[in-house]
Formats: sequence, C-alpha cells, structure tokens
Amino acid sequence: MLLFLNFSYSQQFKFSGVILDEKGNSVPYVNLVDSISLLGTSADYDGNFELLLVKGSYDFKLSSVGFADEFINVELNSDTNFIFKLKRAEGFLEEVVISGTLSEISKRESPIPIEVYSANYLNKVPVPGLLEATQNINGVRPQLNCAVCNTGDIHINGMEGPYTMVTIDGMPIVGGLSSVYGLQGIPNSLLQRVEVVKGPASTLYGSEAVAGLINVLTKDVECAPKFSLNISSTSWREIQTDFMFKYAENKKVSGIFAADYHNYSNPIDNNGDNFTDLTLKDRISIFNKWSVNRKDKKKSIFSARYLYEDRWGGEMQWNNSFRAGDSIYGESIFTNRAELIGKHELPIKENIVLGGSFSYHGHDSRYGLVKYVANQQIAFGQLVWNKKLGKSHNLVNGLAVRYSFYDDNTPVTSVLENGTQINEPNKWLLPGLFCQDNVTLSKKMNILLGSRLDYHSIHGLIISPRLNWKWSPSSYVFRVGYGNGFRVVNVFSEDHAALTGARDVIVSEGLNPEKSNNLNLNIEKTIFTPWTKISLDASLFYTYFSNKIIPNYSNDSQIRYSNLNGYGVSRGVSLNAKFIFNIPLSINLGTTLLDVYSMQLNEEATLIKEKQLFTEPYSCTWSCSYDFKRVGMTIDYTGNLYGPMHLPIVENDFRLPQSSPFSIMNIKIAKDFDKGFNVYAGIRNLLNFTPPANSILRAHDPFDKYVDDELDNPNNYSFDPSYIYTSFQGITFFGGIKYVFN
Repeated sequence: MLLFLNFSYSQQFKFSGVILDEKGNSVPYVNLVDSISLLGTSADYDGNFELLLVKGSYDFKLSSVGFADEFINVELNSDTNFIFKLKRAEGFLEEVVISGTLSEISKRESPIPIEVYSANYLNKVPVPGLLEATQNINGVRPQLNCAVCNTGDIHINGMEGPYTMVTIDGMPIVGGLSSVYGLQGIPNSLLQRVEVVKGPASTLYGSEAVAGLINVLTKDVECAPKFSLNISSTSWREIQTDFMFKYAENKKVSGIFAADYHNYSNPIDNNGDNFTDLTLKDRISIFNKWSVNRKDKKKSIFSARYLYEDRWGGEMQWNNSFRAGDSIYGESIFTNRAELIGKHELPIKENIVLGGSFSYHGHDSRYGLVKYVANQQIAFGQLVWNKKLGKSHNLVNGLAVRYSFYDDNTPVTSVLENGTQINEPNKWLLPGLFCQDNVTLSKKMNILLGSRLDYHSIHGLIISPRLNWKWSPSSYVFRVGYGNGFRVVNVFSEDHAALTGARDVIVSEGLNPEKSNNLNLNIEKTIFTPWTKISLDASLFYTYFSNKIIPNYSNDSQIRYSNLNGYGVSRGVSLNAKFIFNIPLSINLGTTLLDVYSMQLNEEATLIKEKQLFTEPYSCTWSCSYDFKRVGMTIDYTGNLYGPMHLPIVENDFRLPQSSPFSIMNIKIAKDFDKGFNVYAGIRNLLNFTPPANSILRAHDPFDKYVDDELDNPNNYSFDPSYIYTSFQGITFFGGIKYVFN
C-alpha cells in the first residue's frame, strides 16, 4: 500500500510500445515485469502494451511462450514509445531445417512439411539405439521383423522399412542390406536432431526415398561439449555406455570422438516357449568427426564410423558351438560395418558443396542350418549448387552418382551356365541430375518446382518430378505437394523373413522397379493464449504404387515375390499438437489414421482388395514433461498406442489373424546435480505388454524333424517365427548416470 501511495502522488509517464518477432510480426500476450518494483503488464493480441510509470530506471523482463526471455533497461523521464524484438525459442516452429530442400531454411518457411525432433526428445527414455527411439514419432513405427533375432526397420505412414531413406548428415548411408542395422549404434551423445520428411523425396535423394526420409544430424564440432559420458543399465541386465570428447579445439583440424557400447548377455524366457524373449547382443560403435578451420570460413567436414555386432537368439540352451548345427536352433549374426562421410564447400564465390559417402556392410549369419553370407558396398557422390537469382528465385542444382555392389551366397547373385552355378554379384550405377527452384510469389506465398533425371544401368531412364505450394496468411501455413518416387528392390537384403530358413523363397524373374505418386495437404496453425502456445500440424496424404512388390505368405512353406498385378495405395491423415505452457510443462500429442492396401487381379480378372500385413489402422503417440526447476528434477511420461495389424497366418492356423491393440508406456525421472551430473531412473513398458506366447509356431520343433507326425502335428504346421509385431521384452526398470563437462 505504501508503494502504491508513493507512485500515486508522483508524476507519471506513459510507457508504451509494440513487441515483434525477428521478422516483424507482432507477438501477442508478452509479459513485461520490472525486476525491482515488480510493476508490469501484458501485451494484447497485436503485441501492443501500455503502462503508467514514474520517472526512473527500470529493468524489464520480457517473456512469452515459445520465445527466449529478453532483459531490457529503460530510462524513463517522459512519455516513451518503444519497439521490442524477441527471438523465437529453439524447438518451436522456427528451427532451421535442410532435409526438404538441401538448403538451410526455417521450418515455417519451408514449402516441404518437415518434422524436427531434438536429441532431448528422442532420449526421454533410454533405449538401445536410435531405431527404438523413433517409437515416439507420430506416424513412424519401429517394426520387429523377426521373433528370434529381433532385427527391425522403420515404417513411415504404414510403408515398410525399405521404402524409407535414412541419411546421416544429409548423406544416404543406410540402405539395402543395412536397412535393419544402419540406425543401430549411433552414439546418443553425438545426436543433435532428427528431421523427418513424410512422402517421396526422390527428386533430391533418388532411389529408396519413396515413403519418406529420416535425416540424422550429428553435433557440430564447434558446438559439442568438451566431454560427456552416459552409463545405464536395466532390470534385464542390459548395459549401455556412451561417451564423447572434443579434441584439438581451435586448431587447424578439430574433432570429436564418440563411442557406443551395448551388451545384453542374460537369456530370459518369460513366455515359456524355450526361445529367448530378447536377442542377446554385443555391439560396439565408434565415430569420429573432423572439422577443418579454413581461412576462407568455408566448411570442410568429414566423419567416419565403424560398427561391430554379434547377436544371437534361439533356444535357451544354444551357444556358439551349435552354430549351423541341427540339434539346438539359433540365429547368429555377425555384422561388420564401416562408413565414411564428407562435405567440402568449394573455395569460390558461389555456394557449391561437394559431398560424398561410402559404406561397407559385411554380414555373416546362420539361421538354423541356413547359411547367409553377404557384403554390400555403396558409394555416393554429389555436387550441389545453391544460387539465389534476384529476390524471387532460390535454385538448388546438382549432379549425383551412386554405385551399388551386392553379393551373397544365394541364387540371387549367381547364374547357371552349362549346368554350373557361377557367382555374379549384383552391380548397378545410378548417375543423375536434379534442379529445383523455390520461387517467392509474394511475402506469404511461394512455389517449389523440381525434377530429377536418373539413368539406371539396368532399368534405364527414370524421371522424378516435384511440385510444392505454400501459403502462409497470419498464423496459418498451408502446403500442397506432389512427388514421385521409385525404388529398385533386392528381396534378400530387405525382407528378413526370406532368410529365416523356415520358408522357401520364390522370386519371379525380371522384377521391375516400384514407382509411386504422392499427393499431400498440410496445414499448420499457431494459437496464442495468455497461458500457453499451441502448434497444430495436420496432414492428408495419398500414395499410389505401381509395380509394387508384395511377399505372398499364403503357402505355408514359401514366400513368393513378384510385381503386383494391380496397384497399391497408402492413404491417411495425421495430426500433431504441441503445447508449451507458462509453467514448466510441455505436451506433445500425435495421431495417425492409415488405410494401406493393394488391389490384385485374380484368375477371373477381378480386382481383390487385400490389406497390407503389419500395418496399424491407427496409432497415437504422446509425450508429457514437467520440470521442477527449484529442485532440478524432470519427469517425462511417454507412450504410444497401435491398432490391430493383419499378421501372416498359415492354413488352419489357430492363432488370430490380427494382433490386439497395444500400448507401450514409459516414465523417467531425472535429477540434475552440480558440475554437470544427472541421475535418472524409470520404467519402460509400464503395462508389461508382450505378444502372444505362441507367436513362434512349433517352437518345440524348429528343424521340422517331426513335421510329418500326424499325432503331434495333424495340421501339418511347420516352424514359423514370422508372426511377430513387437518385442517380447516386458516391463523393464532402468537407471543411469550422465555427466557433461562443457
């Protein structure tokens, strides 16, 4: 009351103004508070504010949801009108992205809808690798392809893993044989963020970017902490260690070194089928990234990674002495993988970047008695020229070439000559050129036109066009896009079910490349209230496939591959909602509805609709985080929900043709301590969900030694582990410690 009376009898001046963002747009509901007198006000929806104050000096704090706090000193001795500018907080709408256009652009300004997920978001629950971390991304699902050895891939909008291109720092490094292993062993300490593009991206990235693109971006050498260490363990006795350090800082060549080690050596069989519920693994991955400090300030960045993994799953009494034997069943896989990535900005005035990558993937495995030994080498080079013409045109032009070498011990890479089987590795060269123009039509509208021309050494010329339109009136952003994709298929390198040895593989001759055409509509809306900021992102998508290759499981002892005599469709709708509150609470919600099917001509020339296997009709993801700042504690609650999927059943199968809906929920509590220490603990799979115990058919006779026993097997079933859609690992407690020195 005394303070109020003092100000009442003093001369007052009008302090007013407007608050804008970095682009000159008004920022609504900003709070202005003087740190000494605690006097303040809130801006209106248009960013305007007005306050009566006495003469004096004031230190105002400006705060708004989604923006970084700003501190302003004001000397007030007359009526004063100010214009303040706030910077958007990292992680809300204004992230700089590169995946959609191969050039740096803010997420809001990109004509391509791109979703960005930070390392903090993906690490809300500790998991063995980046593959498992994608389960909290809406419309993206890590699919388990094998009940025995637990290999998997990533589905985007219901499309299988091989339809998704995975790049590391923009370079296509994961594909073909490595599609089920490429996301394993990327050190979490090195992860900066992940960008997800849903829909064909073949115009810029070529083959395999049919369903979408996942670009894994690692930390810049300049921005990485000096040292970090993360050690965790689980109640299943999994051990995960991840560390990183920076060296030669401010030298001509500086770098960061990171390593990841994962070990699980504790066989568990909770469902009683005498098979390991979780595959045993011993994996190490090392990563080194170099940055050259050049006088011309241009960038030269190079990185290398090596991964070795020894994994096995099978009957509980299996050990390495039973490898390739017929007494105790096991699936044993040795993996050796090496990657090189480089980007070099040419020392010229124009913005031209030379990039390249090389990967070697060695695979030595035994699936029971079946031997599968393969190696794949992929080399990629690309020259990209970013050019701005006038005020309206941003061009991205490029030349690219990709070489693929694949060899294995199967008939796929051999030919029969004079009654003798001769080895003939699969080799192909794919040179291409692309051009893209992002045309600014007005301050609120732009259109992106692009096309790519590739020449496949086997399949000839392939054209991939792209057309995207963006309009952003006020707080809305509308995007409409069309894209075309193509994919060259290697069945053995992409479908693990073909390698288990449980079924014979029949491949039709002359498989043609798959082609897709995609239409999508995306709408973004930002909603401001005095107590929260809400970002809504909705998409409608439709993809039409021709020459689609679908595995046919109808014969109990075979998997038959051939081009679809008809067409395939993937369509649906997705919605993301992000809430940031004035209190330290943030919530992310996402849901996707899917309809994925094929239309196949039967013997009567009638189109028959068939639902795609392992595709959920609906899915939901959520993440809720609350930060108790006074005690340095954070609680993260994450989860997902998947609808029933069609599963591969055999004739007279007693198992259900569909999975039941299931949800995987997790909770994590973390506490910060002084000097960079963080301790965390929590629970994965809180509801203890696992698939049916009889998911592995005839687990007691994996070598089919008694398949003809009419008393034991009246329906003539054979061993089959393909009826699987998620992990057998039930509720899991975890804990760990993290240290970051910066």
